[in-house]
Amino acid sequence: MTDRRTARPARTAVARAGHLVAAAAFAVCMAGTTLPTPLYGLYQEKIGFSELTVTVVFAVYAFGVIGVLLLVGNVSDSVGRRPVLLCGLACSAASAVVFLAADSVALLCLGRLLSGLSAGLFTGTGTAYVLELAPPGQRARASFVATAANMGGLGCGPLLSGVLSQYAPHPLVLPFAVHLGLLAVSFALTRLLPETVAGARPLRTARPVRPSLPPEVRRVFVPAGVAAFAGFSLLGLFTSVSPAFLAVDLGVHNRAVVGLVVFTAFFASTLGQLLVPRLGTARAIPLGCLVLIAGMALLASSLAWEVLPPLVLSALAGGAGQGMGLRGAVGEVAAAAPAEHRGGALSALFVVAYFGISIPVIGVGLLTGPLGLAHAGLVFAGCMAVLAAASGVYLLRQARALT
Repeated sequence: MTDRRTARPARTAVARAGHLVAAAAFAVCMAGTTLPTPLYGLYQEKIGFSELTVTVVFAVYAFGVIGVLLLVGNVSDSVGRRPVLLCGLACSAASAVVFLAADSVALLCLGRLLSGLSAGLFTGTGTAYVLELAPPGQRARASFVATAANMGGLGCGPLLSGVLSQYAPHPLVLPFAVHLGLLAVSFALTRLLPETVAGARPLRTARPVRPSLPPEVRRVFVPAGVAAFAGFSLLGLFTSVSPAFLAVDLGVHNRAVVGLVVFTAFFASTLGQLLVPRLGTARAIPLGCLVLIAGMALLASSLAWEVLPPLVLSALAGGAGQGMGLRGAVGEVAAAAPAEHRGGALSALFVVAYFGISIPVIGVGLLTGPLGLAHAGLVFAGCMAVLAAASGVYLLRQARALT
C-alpha cells in the first residue's frame, strides 16, 4: 500500500512535465546512435578494416531506421506512443551491450542495426508524443523541444564518447556503460508517462503497416522531404567521415576534439531551429536550404585546403541550415496531418531524411578508394549543394504560386 501511495505522486509529477520527460528520453536514445562516432578509429586499430567499411557500418544504422519507419512507422497511432518508445529504449540498450562485446565487423554492424531500430522507433513516434504531451498553449514550443531533443541527442553522443574515451579509462567500455545507465533512468520515467492515443490496442496486436500520407499532407510533403534529405546528408557526412578526415588529412587525433566538431553541427542545428518561429515554417525551409549551401561551400574549402577552421564554420552554417529546414518541415507536416495519422506522416518524413544520411555516405565511401577521402568529400559537397539549390528554387516557386 505504501508503494502505491508514493508511486501516485511520482507519476503525477512526471505527467505534469510529460513532454519534457519524453524529450529527455528521446535525446538519450538518439545520443546512443552517434556514440560510436569518435570511436571508429579505435575499432579500426582493434579489428582492422577500411574507411569504406566505416561508411557501410554507418549505413547499416540508416537502413535499420528506414526499415522500421517503413514497416511500423505508424504503429504507434494504433497501439500507443509509450509502448513503442519503451521498445526503442530496449533496442538502444541491446545495441550498447553488443558494442561492449564488439570484436568483429559483424558485431559492429549488429550494434548499429539495433541502434537504427531504436532510432526508427523513436523518430516519428517520439516527435508525435512530445507534441501531444505538451499543454495546449505550448504546442508551438513543443515542436522545437522535439526537434531539439532529436538533434541535441545526436550531438551529445559523440561529445560524450569523445571526452570519455580521450580522458577516462576503458575508452571502448565506459561510454556505453554510461549510456546504459541513462537508458535505465529514461525507461523508468517513460513508464510513468500517460498514453496520448485514445483506445490504444495492446502491443501484441501490432502489425507491419507502411507509413501513409493523408491527402492533407501531400501538398507540403515534397518540399519538406527534399529539405530534410539535403540537411541530413550533411549531418551524415559529419558523423561518418569527418573523424577520418580530421585524423588522416588534418592530423587531429584527439577524440574529444573530433566529438566536439561533430557536436557543433548538431548544436548549430538546434540554434537554427530557434529562428523558425520568427521566419514561419514555410519561409524557414527555403532559407535553410540557402544556409545549407553556404555550409557545403565551407566544407569544400576545408577539404580542398586541408585546414580546420572552414570545417568548424561548415558545421555551424550547415547545421543551422539543416535545423531551420528540419523544424520547418516537421512543423508543416505535423500541422497538416490529422491527429490519427500524425505518427505515420512524421515517420514518412524521416524515411526520406534517413535516405539522405545513408545513400550519399555510401557514395563517399565508394569514392574514397579511387579518389581519396578529401576528393570524395568534394564530390559529395558539390552534389549536395546542387540538391539544396534545386530545393530552394522549387520551394520559392511554390510559395509564389500559392500567393
